[in-house]
Amino acid sequence: MQDKSIIVVGGGFAGIALARKLAFAGKKINITLISDKSYFEYYPAIYRVVTNAAPIEACIPLSDMLPKNVDIIIDKIAKVDANLKSIIGESGMEYKADFLILALGSETSYFNLPGLSDLSFGFKSIGEAMKLKNHIDTLFEEHEHPSSSELVSHFHIIIVGGGPSGVETAGDLSRRLEKLAIKYKVDPSFITIDIIERASRVLPTIDPKASAHALTRLHKLGINVFLNRTLMSEEIEQVYMKDMSLKSKTVIWTAGTQINRLYNSIPGVQLSERKRVSVNEYLEMKGFDGVYVVGDGADTKYTGLAQTANVDGKFVADDILTRINGGGRVAYIPKPVGYIIPIGHNWALMSLGPIRIYGLFAYWARHLADFYYLSFILSPRKLFSLFFEGFKYRS
Repeated sequence: MQDKSIIVVGGGFAGIALARKLAFAGKKINITLISDKSYFEYYPAIYRVVTNAAPIEACIPLSDMLPKNVDIIIDKIAKVDANLKSIIGESGMEYKADFLILALGSETSYFNLPGLSDLSFGFKSIGEAMKLKNHIDTLFEEHEHPSSSELVSHFHIIIVGGGPSGVETAGDLSRRLEKLAIKYKVDPSFITIDIIERASRVLPTIDPKASAHALTRLHKLGINVFLNRTLMSEEIEQVYMKDMSLKSKTVIWTAGTQINRLYNSIPGVQLSERKRVSVNEYLEMKGFDGVYVVGDGADTKYTGLAQTANVDGKFVADDILTRINGGGRVAYIPKPVGYIIPIGHNWALMSLGPIRIYGLFAYWARHLADFYYLSFILSPRKLFSLFFEGFKYRS
C-alpha cells in the first residue's frame, strides 16, 4: 500500500500531540507539521513571563519536541481547500495530503469595543507577554510625577476578564509589583490592581463554591474585583463602563477569544452557534472526509482548554491509524477536565470532578502538572535544561 501523507497545520497542544502519536506508531506514513512559528508556546506558563519567569519556560523549539520522522515547515497558511485537502502558504507553496488536520487554535477577540485593540495589552503569545512585562518594568523605572493623583493612575493595573488567565495574572502581579515597589522605593499604597468581570462571579465556568474561594483569595491579596461590569470602550489612560470610568496606564485584556479567522474563509465550512467549526463524531469537518479540526476551533463540549486539545490530537491520530489499518472507527467522547488555577504565591485552586483542594498543595500540584506534561514531549536532558535556565533567569 502506498504511504499515506498527513499534514498537521498548527504547532500547539493538539498539533504536537497528534504528530507525536503518529510518529511513534511505527507505520510508513509521511507526516508534515506546518506552523507559522518555529517554536511551541506553552500557554499555561505565558502569564508567568509577564511576572518575570524565563521566556524559555514557555517557548520551546518544535525540533526539540518532535521526532526526526516529522517534517517541520515554517509557513503561514493563507488558504485552505477542504475538498482537495490542499492548503497554500503565504510563501506561495501548495501542500496536499491524504489526511489534513487543522489545529489553528484561537486568537484574541475585542468584541469590536473602541480603543481596546490599540491601547490594551494581551498575552496570547510570548511576544505580547514580553511587551507587557517591559511596560510594567518601565512604569517603575520612570515614575517621577509632580502629583500624587498622577502617581495613582500610573500604578493602576486593570485586568479585563475574571477567568483563569485574569485571576492567575492578577495573583502573580500582586507579588511582582510588591518587589518592584521595594526595588524602586515606591509607596505601595499607590499600587492598585483591579479585575473587571461582566459575570456575577470570577471564574464563572467552574463550581460556584470554588469561585467564592478564589474571590476571597483575590481580596486577601488586595486585588479589587468589579463584578457585573461590562467594559464599553478605552481611551488613552482611561477605560469606560456603563456606570463608571477608571484611569490607568495599563489595561490587560484577558476577556475574549475567537477561533482563528482562517477557519471562516474555508469554502463550505459550517459554524455552530458558538462560532466554532461543526465537526462529526470523528472530529472531521462536517461535509469533508479526511479533514479534521482539533483544539480550540472544534465545536466540542470542553473545547478551548489545553487538556482538551491534547485529547483531541491523540484521538484523531488513533482514528487515522484505524482507517489506514482498515479497522472499525470509534466515535469521539468529550472528556471532563480538571482545573488547577494558581492565584498568587503558594496558593492555588484545584478542581478535579467532585474534589476541591485549596492552598499550597494545589499550588505545587500545578507545577508538577507542568513538569509531567513536558516530560512526555522533551528528552530528560532538554527538560532539566529548560527548568535550570528558568531558575537562573529568575535568580
